[in-house]
Amino acid sequence: MRHVNTLTAMGIEIWVRRQFVDCSSTVAAVIDPKELASEIASCKRCNLHKERTQTVFGIGDLNAELLIIGEAPGAEEDRLGEPFVGPAGRLLNSMLGAIGLSRQQVYIANILKCRPPGNRDPKPEEVAQCAPYLARQVEMIQPRLILAVGRVAAQNLLQQTTPIGKMRGRRYTYGQLEIPVIVTYHPAYLLRSPREKRKAWADLVLVKELLREGSIS
Repeated sequence: MRHVNTLTAMGIEIWVRRQFVDCSSTVAAVIDPKELASEIASCKRCNLHKERTQTVFGIGDLNAELLIIGEAPGAEEDRLGEPFVGPAGRLLNSMLGAIGLSRQQVYIANILKCRPPGNRDPKPEEVAQCAPYLARQVEMIQPRLILAVGRVAAQNLLQQTTPIGKMRGRRYTYGQLEIPVIVTYHPAYLLRSPREKRKAWADLVLVKELLREGSIS
């Protein structure tokens, strides 16, 4: 733990694995969120960096039990550097409030960290270049549960082509840690199709139930 103590003494904020720490090891994995955010901000792995205003790293509680993963930044997100702002963001806030959570109690990130031109769907090569960043964010946060919102987020996160309507209501897992994943509709879609809010509510109830359990298995 010498390197952890050194970073702390230097005033560098670090985040240590929470419930997934291997107790047989004397050194916990450390990911510095500021360092990761800086690395993403300077990323030029794909052509999206040419048109972005700024990258959108993520926002929220780095110790959150619930990680929400969306698709990619839109125009407002690109301008403000924050995911899920505008009407879709306000609806997401209301959805969280309905199950007793605030935006500050969760962590919100996207599959892509840069805005695709015209808000088009991400290309496979763009997702591939951003995937390691998202994996490190998940490792950094160590959530108990992931909520994938929208078709693009769900299919890319879980590497599936199943329609989102058929992915709902099922439990998936992400990564080697097999973190449980629940899929629901994107708030922007719900604004266009308000009749589907009933289904999204059922997904949120499932999220609430899983988070209330002593352990998710």
